[in-house]
Amino acid sequence: MSELSFYEQVGGEKFFSDLVSQFYAHVVTDPILRPMYPESDLKGAAQRLKMFLAQYWGGPTSYQEARGHPRLRMRHAEFHINQVAHDAWLNAMRQAVAGMDMDAALQTQLWSYIEMAADAMINQPD
Repeated sequence: MSELSFYEQVGGEKFFSDLVSQFYAHVVTDPILRPMYPESDLKGAAQRLKMFLAQYWGGPTSYQEARGHPRLRMRHAEFHINQVAHDAWLNAMRQAVAGMDMDAALQTQLWSYIEMAADAMINQPD
């Protein structure tokens, strides 16, 4: 019998839909993050994040099929991401993760990845 993926352990697509929905609820009210997301692409950005996270954690490969390799740093290069933006993004994600009903060990695993990924996106000195 095979071990369940992280994606399956947390509840699959519903988990990632809920996580991303909670995250963007914070983004739209954050004065630092909101200007980074054009109104015309807010839903698209949410969909891409959901597909990326689901794929990363063992779910469907929809992200790669639609957009190719994630290339996160390249895709975020156009945005001014300094320590302040990094911290605002992590704060919104922290609130979203805290709003999820999940096993503590899985939450630790998720948060470790989120922090590492956020750190890698900084592209502007303070």
